[in-house]
Amino acid sequence: MPAFWRRLGLPGLADVHTHFLPPRLLRKVWAYFDAAGPLVGTEWPIRYRWSDAERVAHLRRLGVRAFTALAYPHRPGMAESLNRWTLDFAARTPGCLPSATVFPEPDAVRYVAEALHAGARVFKVHIQVGAFRPTDPALDPVWGLLAEAGVPVVVHAGHAPVGTVHTGPEPFAALLARHPRLAAIVAHLGAPDYDAFLDLAEQYERVCLDTTMAFTSFFDRFEPFPAADLPRLRELGLAGKVLLGSDYPNIPYPYAEQLAGLARLDLGNDWLRAVCWGNAAALFNLS
Repeated sequence: MPAFWRRLGLPGLADVHTHFLPPRLLRKVWAYFDAAGPLVGTEWPIRYRWSDAERVAHLRRLGVRAFTALAYPHRPGMAESLNRWTLDFAARTPGCLPSATVFPEPDAVRYVAEALHAGARVFKVHIQVGAFRPTDPALDPVWGLLAEAGVPVVVHAGHAPVGTVHTGPEPFAALLARHPRLAAIVAHLGAPDYDAFLDLAEQYERVCLDTTMAFTSFFDRFEPFPAADLPRLRELGLAGKVLLGSDYPNIPYPYAEQLAGLARLDLGNDWLRAVCWGNAAALFNLS
């Protein structure tokens, strides 16, 4: 991997979709994947089942200079404590963007404001796992606050790997209609509804997409990206709207497969430079 980004003349890689969680919660997440839980739907062996320190060290060996600690609650009362943990993790982990999350609950706007004041630079919202509408009234002031602050939100809005009543392009489009200035990064390129989420990225100035798991042999078994949409993906990438994501460490293959999949698209070195570093560098003011 270092040879890959050096050939492109990059200082390294920026990955906007990586996970670091409190140890107890991480063990539960891994157990859910091990059991191929209802929201996973397939055998999914975790490749990087290591300690936090080992996983951070591996990212650095690969040349990932900027990454996130995306956490997400599955019920009320979790998000605020997750934010304390992830913000503390970022404070003691060079290269980690201060990360936070939110759940629709009465005090959400308060603790989101506190996380922003504490320096949060990216949020994570997992509509599938949280099982809530993105237009839930409890979140409306939160979306407004984040849009005003211009802080990006990585949103798992698509149906993949298992759809729910609240996932898909329609609920997300309804959210954007209410908050058109929201800086959103749609996880997994919005799989499997790639075309509809590309539409939203083209329509809304601050909507981006991340490449998480797309173009890997594992993910392509379910919903491969349509070849007909590659020209649109190229244009969006060159316009700053496609960013590298991996889902590290919760992936069932080596990290390098994500980059190999992007390289196989043959969308040009300028596109790879933008996706692997430049777009995130501009969005998060990386140096």
